[in-house]
Amino acid sequence: MAGGKNRTAAPTLAEAVGQTYPIVALVLQGGGALGAYQAGVYQAMAEAGVHPNWIAGISIGALNAAIIAGNPPEKRVERLQEFWSTICQSALLPALPALPAFDSSDWPVPVQNGFSAWAAWRALTEGQAGFFVPRMPPPFLQSHPAPVTASWYETAPLRATLERLADFDRINDARAMRVSVGAVNVRTGNFAYFDNTQGPLRAEHFMASGALPPGFPAVEIGGEYYWDGGMVSNTPLYKVLTGRSSSDALIFQVDLWSAQGPLPRDMGGVAERSKDIQYSSRTRMITEYMRLMQEQQRLLHDLMALVPAARRGDPAYRRAEAAASCARTNLIHLIYRDKPYEGHYKDFEFSIGSMQEHWHSGLADMHHTLSHPQWLEPPGPARPFVTHDVHRGGEGV
Repeated sequence: MAGGKNRTAAPTLAEAVGQTYPIVALVLQGGGALGAYQAGVYQAMAEAGVHPNWIAGISIGALNAAIIAGNPPEKRVERLQEFWSTICQSALLPALPALPAFDSSDWPVPVQNGFSAWAAWRALTEGQAGFFVPRMPPPFLQSHPAPVTASWYETAPLRATLERLADFDRINDARAMRVSVGAVNVRTGNFAYFDNTQGPLRAEHFMASGALPPGFPAVEIGGEYYWDGGMVSNTPLYKVLTGRSSSDALIFQVDLWSAQGPLPRDMGGVAERSKDIQYSSRTRMITEYMRLMQEQQRLLHDLMALVPAARRGDPAYRRAEAAASCARTNLIHLIYRDKPYEGHYKDFEFSIGSMQEHWHSGLADMHHTLSHPQWLEPPGPARPFVTHDVHRGGEGV
């Protein structure tokens, strides 16, 4: 307005995040068919203009990472939708008609459970389009199967899907986005990360991260063979926390298995609960360990400021300087919550209806998170590492 005071428009949420955090990371856990939840989370981030500059994934999280990193921001959600619409079709026969998002108000839970179990059985017997198909002949009918092909399914269709939906030149542009995916060396049992800052990534790096035995075969990379990273650690959080140098970071950690759950009442419940515990076991431990480490690094940094300038050339000071850090971490933790109809087969139940349900859950959870911009504010010096959990009211830890 003429004659009025100049006013600077308040920054948008995306602008505030970009101005505050040099690193905005998206950390994606493994969990098979549940990974559509991560796609919904990313859609909400994209709608808000919050784009990660580092994405780390394991198993299905690595496949989602390939689609996100392998496309320009304006195409990522569309390509994720195409990816999930592809792999949620049977590899052999037409798909079942999708229930209306398995809405419990329209369908009794036992009916939903029956459809879900049937879809999981079809995945086991028919495979999933653009993902995996049953190996023929099956391994028990092969007289001398090669060690690297000993598996129930072949994953050649996944390579074609990744190469069709992801631009690997873009994936390997580490200046635009850093990409890290985890796998396990079959021969040594050692965990390994493939990172585009250390060498080019190809389809096999992402396939290796999701090569869960005995279903999927090991993937050869550089003369070694790799299986699913979730066999050792199902979350790549440690990679991001230890590899970000001394930069402040906003980390969106999207988990697909909940460490907490009800006591099982039958064998199906035992199988489901054991999976939840197995694949979520390291998340809380790594988070707590890194929180304590960062608090110690900050304390060391503050103590070093008290050392007289004349003593700062001392070798002990130099060693402490290398170990200290004033970096701050804000960890936004989202965890997929089970639906009433799901069973122990939820990670290989690829029906269109369940995929839509998972996707919408992730979308809603991230919309809720971003509606509380105070959760994205940087931590203070007294608490350099804070976490916010959408399912616990966003409380800091």
